[in-house]
Amino acid sequence: MLKNVKFEASVYDYSKLIKTDKTQIVLVGKSNVGKSSFINALCNNKKLAKVGQTPGKTRSINYYNVNNEYYLVDLPGYGYSTMSESEKNKINKLIDTYVSTTPEIKHIYFLVDIRNKPSQNDRAMYEWLLAKEIPFSIIATKADKIAKTKMQTQANEITKYLFAKEKITPFSSDKKINIDLICNEIEEIAKK
Repeated sequence: MLKNVKFEASVYDYSKLIKTDKTQIVLVGKSNVGKSSFINALCNNKKLAKVGQTPGKTRSINYYNVNNEYYLVDLPGYGYSTMSESEKNKINKLIDTYVSTTPEIKHIYFLVDIRNKPSQNDRAMYEWLLAKEIPFSIIATKADKIAKTKMQTQANEITKYLFAKEKITPFSSDKKINIDLICNEIEEIAKK
């Protein structure tokens, strides 16, 4: 588990992005994919990141300070259909400005739901990540919701649909599937 993690700030406007020389490890994914649950599981604190009952709750960039050494940064989810076009554009600009102007980003975790075929939005996010040339990993959340025997098949489907070369890591915040692997990877990235 990640130790001494504190919520530090929610940023709704790119002029207020936190300026720091600390490493930043970023989470992206569509609305309701489980980013808040991912953070809470990694930090062993169910109340750290607010888990919304309705998709599209997170509309800010949320910074979590890990042991005063690096940040976990949760970006707003994408693909939530009831958001107005102007809201979507504002959030897209916030995300793009943050990623384009933050050299401290060392890694991005791209979360997808293992149960579903990736959406067009997921494919667009994958292409966007490739274009940004920042190292990233793909995490397939909600792995406890399918049979263990189907995990690899589902991971292969995601790989095929995204045309991904990256390995897909199944994850469950409830059953802690692959949590140690991911925590160790984050700690290694933060040390670089």
